[in-house]
Amino acid sequence: MFYIIGPRGSGKTTIGRRLADYKACQFIDTDKLIVERAGTSIARIVEQHGWEYFRHLESEVLKSIADPDAVVSTGGGIILSEENQRVMRDNGTVIYLSAKPEVLAARLAAEPQADQRPSLTGKSILEEIEEIMSQREPLYQATAHYVIDAELPVETIITQLTNLA
Repeated sequence: MFYIIGPRGSGKTTIGRRLADYKACQFIDTDKLIVERAGTSIARIVEQHGWEYFRHLESEVLKSIADPDAVVSTGGGIILSEENQRVMRDNGTVIYLSAKPEVLAARLAAEPQADQRPSLTGKSILEEIEEIMSQREPLYQATAHYVIDAELPVETIITQLTNLA
Protein backbone atom coordinates (compact mmCIF):
# COMPACT_ATOMS: atom_id res chain seq x y z
CA MET A 1 0.00 0.00 0.00
CA PHE A 2 1.19 3.51 -0.80
CA TYR A 3 0.09 6.34 1.49
CA ILE A 4 0.43 9.86 0.09
CA ILE A 5 0.83 12.52 2.78
CA GLY A 6 1.36 16.28 2.67
CA PRO A 7 -0.41 19.58 3.13
CA ARG A 8 -3.42 20.86 1.19
CA GLY A 9 -2.38 21.78 -2.33
CA SER A 10 0.59 19.40 -2.50
CA GLY A 11 -1.12 17.23 -5.13
CA LYS A 12 -1.97 14.16 -3.04
CA THR A 13 -5.17 13.37 -4.94
CA THR A 14 -3.74 14.10 -8.39
CA ILE A 15 -0.58 12.09 -7.79
CA GLY A 16 -2.44 9.31 -5.96
CA ARG A 17 -4.90 8.83 -8.83
CA ARG A 18 -2.14 8.80 -11.43
CA LEU A 19 -0.03 6.34 -9.44
CA ALA A 20 -3.03 4.05 -8.92
CA ASP A 21 -3.74 4.17 -12.66
CA TYR A 22 -0.13 3.28 -13.41
CA LYS A 23 -0.15 0.39 -10.93
CA ALA A 24 -3.66 -0.68 -12.05
CA CYS A 25 -4.87 -0.70 -8.46
CA GLN A 26 -7.53 0.96 -6.32
CA PHE A 27 -7.25 4.66 -5.43
CA ILE A 28 -8.66 5.65 -2.04
CA ASP A 29 -9.05 9.22 -0.79
CA THR A 30 -9.53 9.30 2.99
CA ASP A 31 -11.34 12.66 2.88
CA LYS A 32 -13.78 11.31 0.29
CA LEU A 33 -14.41 8.21 2.43
CA ILE A 34 -15.11 10.40 5.47
CA VAL A 35 -17.63 12.47 3.50
CA GLU A 36 -19.31 9.32 2.13
CA ARG A 37 -19.57 7.69 5.55
CA ALA A 38 -20.70 10.84 7.37
CA GLY A 39 -23.12 11.85 4.62
CA THR A 40 -21.99 15.47 4.80
CA SER A 41 -19.01 17.70 3.97
CA ILE A 42 -15.87 17.98 6.06
CA ALA A 43 -16.67 21.65 6.63
CA ARG A 44 -20.07 20.68 8.09
CA ILE A 45 -18.57 17.88 10.22
CA VAL A 46 -16.10 20.35 11.74
CA GLU A 47 -18.77 23.05 12.13
CA GLN A 48 -21.20 20.70 13.90
CA HIS A 49 -18.84 18.43 15.85
CA GLY A 50 -15.39 20.08 15.95
CA TRP A 51 -11.93 19.13 14.76
CA GLU A 52 -11.40 16.45 17.41
CA TYR A 53 -14.42 14.51 16.16
CA PHE A 54 -13.25 14.88 12.55
CA ARG A 55 -9.78 13.59 13.49
CA HIS A 56 -11.42 10.58 15.15
CA LEU A 57 -13.37 9.82 11.94
CA GLU A 58 -10.17 10.24 9.94
CA SER A 59 -8.35 7.68 12.11
CA GLU A 60 -11.23 5.20 11.86
CA VAL A 61 -11.29 5.51 8.07
CA LEU A 62 -7.53 5.04 7.84
CA LYS A 63 -7.64 1.88 9.95
CA SER A 64 -10.54 0.49 7.88
CA ILE A 65 -8.60 0.42 4.61
CA ALA A 66 -7.79 -3.20 3.90
CA ASP A 67 -6.63 -3.37 0.26
CA PRO A 68 -2.86 -4.00 0.46
CA ASP A 69 -2.35 -2.87 -3.15
CA ALA A 70 -4.21 0.45 -2.87
CA VAL A 71 -2.84 3.95 -3.25
CA VAL A 72 -4.25 6.08 -0.42
CA SER A 73 -4.42 9.87 -0.51
CA THR A 74 -4.74 11.27 3.01
CA GLY A 75 -5.90 14.49 4.58
CA GLY A 76 -3.16 16.98 5.42
CA GLY A 77 -3.57 16.60 9.17
CA ILE A 78 -3.65 12.80 9.32
CA ILE A 79 -0.08 12.82 10.65
CA LEU A 80 -1.14 14.71 13.79
CA SER A 81 -2.01 11.35 15.35
CA GLU A 82 0.92 9.15 16.33
CA GLU A 83 -1.34 6.13 15.86
CA ASN A 84 -2.07 7.20 12.26
CA GLN A 85 1.65 7.63 11.63
CA ARG A 86 2.28 4.10 12.92
CA VAL A 87 -0.62 2.57 10.94
CA MET A 88 0.72 4.02 7.70
CA ARG A 89 4.38 3.18 8.32
CA ASP A 90 3.54 -0.38 9.43
CA ASN A 91 1.15 -1.15 6.55
CA GLY A 92 2.77 0.43 3.53
CA THR A 93 5.13 2.94 2.00
CA VAL A 94 4.57 6.55 3.03
CA ILE A 95 5.28 9.23 0.41
CA TYR A 96 5.48 12.87 1.52
CA LEU A 97 4.74 15.39 -1.23
CA SER A 98 6.72 18.43 -0.13
CA ALA A 99 6.29 21.97 -1.49
CA LYS A 100 7.06 25.51 -0.37
CA PRO A 101 4.20 27.41 1.33
CA GLU A 102 4.11 29.96 -1.51
CA VAL A 103 3.51 27.19 -4.06
CA LEU A 104 0.80 25.59 -1.91
CA ALA A 105 -0.94 28.95 -1.40
CA ALA A 106 -0.88 29.68 -5.14
CA ARG A 107 -2.37 26.27 -5.93
CA LEU A 108 -5.12 26.65 -3.33
CA ALA A 109 -5.95 30.16 -4.54
CA ALA A 110 -6.17 28.89 -8.13
CA GLU A 111 -8.61 26.10 -7.17
CA PRO A 112 -10.47 27.07 -4.01
CA GLN A 113 -12.52 24.32 -2.38
CA ALA A 114 -14.11 26.16 0.49
CA ASP A 115 -16.72 23.48 1.04
CA GLN A 116 -14.07 20.84 1.64
CA ARG A 117 -11.89 22.24 4.41
CA PRO A 118 -12.50 25.19 6.70
CA SER A 119 -9.64 27.50 7.63
CA LEU A 120 -7.75 26.26 10.65
CA THR A 121 -6.60 29.70 11.77
CA GLY A 122 -8.77 32.36 10.08
CA LYS A 123 -5.62 33.91 8.55
CA SER A 124 -4.71 34.42 4.90
CA ILE A 125 -3.97 31.25 2.93
CA LEU A 126 -0.22 31.89 2.90
CA GLU A 127 -0.05 32.79 6.61
CA GLU A 128 -2.10 29.74 7.52
CA ILE A 129 0.05 27.41 5.41
CA GLU A 130 3.29 28.81 6.84
CA GLU A 131 2.00 28.38 10.40
CA ILE A 132 0.66 24.88 9.81
CA MET A 133 3.79 23.76 7.97
CA SER A 134 6.03 24.96 10.80
CA GLN A 135 4.09 22.58 13.08
CA ARG A 136 3.61 19.68 10.67
CA GLU A 137 6.84 19.55 8.64
CA PRO A 138 8.69 17.51 11.31
CA LEU A 139 5.75 15.08 11.46
CA TYR A 140 5.61 14.67 7.68
CA GLN A 141 9.37 14.06 7.60
CA ALA A 142 9.26 11.56 10.47
CA THR A 143 6.33 9.63 9.00
CA ALA A 144 7.53 9.41 5.40
CA HIS A 145 9.65 6.66 3.95
CA TYR A 146 10.30 8.93 0.94
CA VAL A 147 10.09 12.69 0.39
CA ILE A 148 9.16 13.80 -3.13
CA ASP A 149 9.40 17.37 -4.44
CA ALA A 150 5.76 18.20 -5.21
CA GLU A 151 6.83 21.21 -7.25
CA LEU A 152 8.11 18.94 -10.03
CA PRO A 153 5.92 18.16 -13.04
CA VAL A 154 3.34 15.42 -12.39
CA GLU A 155 4.95 13.08 -14.93
CA THR A 156 8.34 13.41 -13.21
CA ILE A 157 6.79 12.64 -9.83
CA ILE A 158 4.98 9.59 -11.22
CA THR A 159 8.25 8.34 -12.76
CA GLN A 160 10.01 8.73 -9.41
CA LEU A 161 7.23 6.88 -7.60
CA THR A 162 7.03 4.04 -10.12
CA ASN A 163 10.74 3.49 -9.62
CA LEU A 164 9.94 2.87 -5.94
CA ALA A 165 7.10 0.47 -6.70
